[in-house]
Amino acid sequence: MEQLRDKYERFKVWQIKPHEVGKLSAEKHVCATCGTEFHGNYCPRCGQRATIGRYSFKSAFLLFLDVWGLGNRGMFRAIRDLLFRPGYMIRDYLSGMQMAYFPPFKMFFLLIALSVLVDSGFNIKMQNNIKRQKEDIVKTFDKNNNTDSIVSAQKMTAQNIIRKDTINLKGKQITIEKTGDNAVKLDGQDINLKILDNIKGISKWMLDNQTLLQLIWLILLSGPLYLFFVHNPRIPDIRYSEFFVAMVYITNMMTIISIICNFFFPGHAIFDILIAILTLVPLHQLSGFSYKRTFLKVVGAFVVLIIGLIAISVILGLLTYFIIEHVI
Repeated sequence: MEQLRDKYERFKVWQIKPHEVGKLSAEKHVCATCGTEFHGNYCPRCGQRATIGRYSFKSAFLLFLDVWGLGNRGMFRAIRDLLFRPGYMIRDYLSGMQMAYFPPFKMFFLLIALSVLVDSGFNIKMQNNIKRQKEDIVKTFDKNNNTDSIVSAQKMTAQNIIRKDTINLKGKQITIEKTGDNAVKLDGQDINLKILDNIKGISKWMLDNQTLLQLIWLILLSGPLYLFFVHNPRIPDIRYSEFFVAMVYITNMMTIISIICNFFFPGHAIFDILIAILTLVPLHQLSGFSYKRTFLKVVGAFVVLIIGLIAISVILGLLTYFIIEHVI
């Protein structure tokens, strides 16, 4: 137990300690590319490494990764630190240690692409989760369309149309009909069915555009979170732009864990809850708040976001009702 405690204490010290750059080599080198004599690890004239060595499978693999922007130590270091010291690593990056870590936005797009690849079947079970989710969406909405909604539509068809209007929306003619019980049909289709079809289309779009969806989610969530974390013990004068970069890195951390879980255990939604809980770790390390206070601030940010989304939905609903009842 004492050995484990000592290892844990050393791990905690390592977490807080910033990245250290290796010492310069005192040995004299001659660049194999430009012939410049120099001391250090890289040629000051062309940037080539001092020690190249012969080709091996390792160097060939690193060259292959370099095609995708991954063939440098910063990417692997960033992944390691995002898993074991995320908040401290983000604070190091914001303090100016940018060459030590892979750029956040470039990492974001690469990880999302890898995540889609894993969800598409590149996992231990060769299971295409995106295709399965699309099939589930179709089954769910088709089931709704084939029961109560269709019965409602059939009843509306039998009712007398008391008003019929045609409007021009972006060059497209749309026919709106009102029946005796104030029900509404768009282009001859029950408005409820129309709404269900639109929701189904939005759900499929979300699965096909995960990168854009992640960016939208980042923009929506980072605002309320910034309001709760703008004054913190570790970075008391943090700017919104800096906090947004921190949120991109936190999203990268969540994506890395999600890729690992979905590769070995595809289709298990329980890991999404675990990943959401783990977001407290980087926010705690970055801000310096206790875990309890960090949790309460995150909950407060979500409450503000939900209230804002509900308010927007109510306003849009009232506008739609006003248009249907008074304009058309």
